[in-house]
Amino acid sequence: MKRAVVVFSGGQDSTTCLIQALTQYDEVHCITFDYGQRHRVEIEVASDLARRLGAAAHKVLDVGILNELAVSSLTRDNIPVPKYSEDVQGLPATFVPGRNILFLTLAAIYAYQVEAGVVITGVCETDFSGYPDCRDEFVKSLNHAVTLGIARDIRFVTPLMWLNKAETWALADYYHQLDTVRHHTLTCYNGIKGEGCGECAACHLRANGLSEYQADPAGLMATLKQKTGLS
Repeated sequence: MKRAVVVFSGGQDSTTCLIQALTQYDEVHCITFDYGQRHRVEIEVASDLARRLGAAAHKVLDVGILNELAVSSLTRDNIPVPKYSEDVQGLPATFVPGRNILFLTLAAIYAYQVEAGVVITGVCETDFSGYPDCRDEFVKSLNHAVTLGIARDIRFVTPLMWLNKAETWALADYYHQLDTVRHHTLTCYNGIKGEGCGECAACHLRANGLSEYQADPAGLMATLKQKTGLS
């Protein structure tokens, strides 16, 4: 039996990864991390989507220590989420230091437990937000270290790494789940489900990608298939 674990936040990217994984693996487990995030509604959204889409299991893991250590606008109410139009110097305030290091490592341990050979994450380098832990080099390096450390070949898979947001919308549409992703996910840094606040960087990328896809769905679907090998 082919099993996979999806690192699942209930946002556009991880939901699209889950939708695809459910067509590729016999059993898909979701793992969501409760790190005291500013907008805890994302845990409820993730639980609802995992159930709605048919994941075999959904584990919510308490990693509150990350909140204690990582200072970010996503972990502190007194640090404002920057608007997309604001000039950002260096790493954005929404960067949570060490988040993907911790999440991928714990997801690999969970994969070990449920005998899954793959951990899937929706990180993406194409629509780069300045997060160093979303880079392909980082994922591959951590994967190598984790494999050595647990003596099992658990592979980190990044289906969206080289897709832009328009192509990610195309991927959801390829599996006939565009409306699910559009209306039932939470990507917004201000914690607003669906279309979001329209002002933060996450909402800007999401909305621009959707507009681009809607302007040329056939062309972007063809590009997606060429990039991914989908038929």
